[in-house]
Parts: sequence; structure tokens; C-alpha cells
Amino acid sequence: MATRRRTEPEAPASPRRRATTPEGRENQLITLAVDLAEQQLRRGTASAQVSSHYLKLGSTREHLEQQRLEHENELLKAKTGALAATSRIEELIANAITAMRSYTGQEVPPDGDHYED
Repeated sequence: MATRRRTEPEAPASPRRRATTPEGRENQLITLAVDLAEQQLRRGTASAQVSSHYLKLGSTREHLEQQRLEHENELLKAKTGALAATSRIEELIANAITAMRSYTGQEVPPDGDHYED
């Protein structure tokens, strides 16, 4: 007598409203794909590609790669902030030079023209 595999009852698909933005729709489809992969893994019907994908996600290497990417993003944000600060400093210096010229009685150039060496 063969034993029958116990199967999980399928949850009824809850009718979800379709997302109104492309990003929202993409997220809905990703969620559906992950749910399907989970069902396949639980039933033992997942392909080797699906299984290896989730095995890789749990690896130490993957965690280190995710940390590296997070740090790179933080570095890019810091560089962007530094560039913005540099631009602001240059503007302040140009304004200070213009103000000093006006204090000494020199002719002040019209807006947009800054003192250059």
C-alpha cells in the first residue's frame, strides 16, 4: 500500500486590487512569484533553479554581498552630500568676494559674474 503525500490546502486567491503604478504592479508580481516559489518548495516540486536561488540567498557570501552593496550606497550618498556642500561653499566664497569688493568701493560685477584669479 502506497502512502499518500499530505498536501496543503490551497488558500483561495484573495482578489487584490491591481496597482496603479508600474512600481506597485511590479511589486505585486514579485510577491506572486515568491509565493509560487514557496508553494513549490513546500510541495517538493520546485525546479533546481528555484531551489538553488533560495539556497544562495541564505549563504554567508550573499549576506556579505548585501552588506557591501549597502555600504556602497552609503558611500555614494556621502559623496553626493560632499559635492553639494562644496557647491554651497563655492557660492558662499563668491558672495563674500562680491561683498568685500563693494565694501572697498570697487565696482561690483552684475549677478552671474564672479571674481576669478
